[in-house]
Amino acid sequence: MLRPRRPQHRHSGDYQVKRIWSIVSVVCVTIALVFLIRHDFDKAFIVAAIGAVAWFLNYRSQMKELVSQAEEEEELNGNAESDEE
Repeated sequence: MLRPRRPQHRHSGDYQVKRIWSIVSVVCVTIALVFLIRHDFDKAFIVAAIGAVAWFLNYRSQMKELVSQAEEEEELNGNAESDEE
């Protein structure tokens, strides 16, 4: 059965979460650079690691969205093919 796609709004919860992780990763890298300039390598490493985790979480949420969109398209295509028969 064909059904309309759910609209993806830019201000949905997933979009805001991705934006938050992006901001956190940039802030962490900036803080890590400040710690590096001050020769505080332990703190720089810890903050940079947190920034890397935030970046991976951002990437993960992007991939989840792509996979869910591909699954929806596959469902629609599969349903459309079965309706044609």
